[in-house]
Amino acid sequence: MSLTLEFVSTIRAERSGLIDKLSDVDGMTAWARTHAADLGDFTVTEALRQETVRLRQSVRALFARAVAPDPPSRADASRLPGFEESLALVNATALAAPTAPQLRWEGEPALVTVPAMETDPGVRLLGRLATGAVEFLAGPERALLRTCPAPRCVLYFIKEHPRQEWCSTACGNRARAARHYKEHRKI
Repeated sequence: MSLTLEFVSTIRAERSGLIDKLSDVDGMTAWARTHAADLGDFTVTEALRQETVRLRQSVRALFARAVAPDPPSRADASRLPGFEESLALVNATALAAPTAPQLRWEGEPALVTVPAMETDPGVRLLGRLATGAVEFLAGPERALLRTCPAPRCVLYFIKEHPRQEWCSTACGNRARAARHYKEHRKI
């Protein structure tokens, strides 16, 4: 799964209700260390957590626009910022941590992207998340982006097969069970 999908999926539904992996500093620190380990062993501040949540909501707003006219994720559709505001924030955040292409030659040449200047790991994290969202939404996967229609699911996913309707087998099973229950309850 791409970093961008992982990022917007930090809000997910479980049996107990909505879970936000970025709801506190400890949760976000754990998520950042897992998904951006190369930035070092830094600890997230409350200010960085709030900026990251704001960025995530903006990316989710852009995802909602990308899946239209289908409905957006039910997790937070009513609380998303406006499209123009979201677009401006994502673009500004991507600019905040400039990167540069570099050539690495370890056996074979490879293109890597590195910080253009030394910056705080939090700024680099935000820049990476915003840049990933820009690349994702401008790339070919955007056309395959879907909202999972299964009951209680709030995830976005990439449709990998023409007949794929749900983000996972579990969601497909839950949707079929709900449909079966609804059909047989009417009898």
